[in-house]
Amino acid sequence: MTGVRLLTFPTAGPDDTSALRLAAEHGVDPTSILAVIGKTEGNGCVNDFSRTLAAAAWEPHLRPDAVTVFSGGTEGVLSPHVNLLIADDDSDKRYDRGMVAAATTTTPIPLADIGRERQMDAVRDTVAKMIADLGVATSDVHLALVKCPLLTSTDITELRSQGIEPVSADTYESMGRSRAASSLGIAVALDEIDRATAHDALAGRGAAWSNRASASAGAELDSCHILVVAESPNASNPLRALHTEMKDGFDLGALTDAADVIDQRGGTIRQLFVKAEADPSGSIRGLRHTMLTDSDINSTRHARAAVGALAAAVKGDGAVYVSGGAEHQGRPGGGSVTFLYELGDPT
Repeated sequence: MTGVRLLTFPTAGPDDTSALRLAAEHGVDPTSILAVIGKTEGNGCVNDFSRTLAAAAWEPHLRPDAVTVFSGGTEGVLSPHVNLLIADDDSDKRYDRGMVAAATTTTPIPLADIGRERQMDAVRDTVAKMIADLGVATSDVHLALVKCPLLTSTDITELRSQGIEPVSADTYESMGRSRAASSLGIAVALDEIDRATAHDALAGRGAAWSNRASASAGAELDSCHILVVAESPNASNPLRALHTEMKDGFDLGALTDAADVIDQRGGTIRQLFVKAEADPSGSIRGLRHTMLTDSDINSTRHARAAVGALAAAVKGDGAVYVSGGAEHQGRPGGGSVTFLYELGDPT
């Protein structure tokens, strides 16, 4: 069990680690940082080097078992920022429970396994172990966030030279296939679906999703970096979490309903983790959208901008974590949502 604190800081660029200095002013030792979860201003696609730059800048300052997850793309009103999840087991006995978190990586995912069942199972097994190590039930988990690898053109050439056909010959599609495998692994680990259902969904047979999974893919890593956030009666701190889902790209009601619940509990929203995608049906509430047929701008960029505006309006600022590409992360066309919030003084 590891209790946590959450600090969020704006960044001036992908290589900006000034948050370390600002965190130190809050008494944070870098060795206590479990995870750095950030949004960078790249395009969020295969060639988004802002993620690689951010990871390279941050990782030398962190302990070996900490994870970094950088999601590219701050379109629209979204603002580049980092979220620091900091281990803090200090108990405030005024609270009968608190937020806990675990962070780790899988072993490297072989190129031939990216987007396939072995990746799904690796994520499933890792998340299940993290939950066990935290000493919580699957129902206590509100967010399982993963950064997973993708296939570059060099990777595809290498596989084919070995007589192995990759999960996709399209590098951009490989991002979605990797996100899908990771998300379905999370869904199985959280007891939301069984493995047979996940197997069929990964093969394109039937719909299945997790409302607590958040997956993004990048070329800056070869394993899956995973963060699990839960509530536990064995921790005593003011942080809490709440998860829900957006049913489509402008389901503002899902966000405001959750915000109302947090307000009724006397909480203040600290962060939102939201997945967004262009509805694969090509329409939203009966009207055609053009996100999937725009040859100039990738659909994930459209989706981040649209959903980012809603999330920012609810939180009150643009430093929200909105990630594009929601394969099996919430229902098709929608997206998973997790709020992290802080309770006020209970006295």
